[in-house]
Amino acid sequence: MIVSPYKDIPPKKWLNVTRRLINEHPLKPAEIVEVVLAAWESIFASRLGTKAFHIGKDIFPKPQIMGFFLHELIHLELASRNPKLWCGERSSKDKDVVYIPDDRFSIEVKTSSNPNHIFGNRSYAQASTTNKKAKTGYYLAVNFQKFSADVKKPNILLVRFGWLDSTDWIGQKAATGQQSRLSPDVESYKLIEIYKHT
Repeated sequence: MIVSPYKDIPPKKWLNVTRRLINEHPLKPAEIVEVVLAAWESIFASRLGTKAFHIGKDIFPKPQIMGFFLHELIHLELASRNPKLWCGERSSKDKDVVYIPDDRFSIEVKTSSNPNHIFGNRSYAQASTTNKKAKTGYYLAVNFQKFSADVKKPNILLVRFGWLDSTDWIGQKAATGQQSRLSPDVESYKLIEIYKHT
């Protein structure tokens, strides 16, 4: 089990720990933003089917589908830049984006059409099992606009990078609740904003 780098440190001092963790990571914030924006543009540059239908012109996917595309394209974009360093998950124990030389720097990706928050499924608030990926480690959080009558070409709204511990996820109280969330302190001090749409 990974020992939290925030162990015994009060929330008001978490930001210094997060900055140190980001500085240690082989990906720099500017490159992360570049990759996320390139992945987002790739969605709209894609053509589907024999009639070459366009997303944003002919097809307006729901947020879950846009999140899925973004999720997949981020690791593909990184791997295309340096296939010796990056790849997508290869087994159920892998993070979404695998750093081949040292798994400690692998990244879990979370996307959301909520403008400010990210969410996990219910399992994120439960203890990890040995055959599943660790929920502690580096996280890339991406918030994006969804299609609407007023928004025909949604934008990436917010990109944050940092470290989350498995214990940071708070499950819904209802037995049927399928979502987990983060506390305000965690979102403020453990995820650092590296891009905001203006």
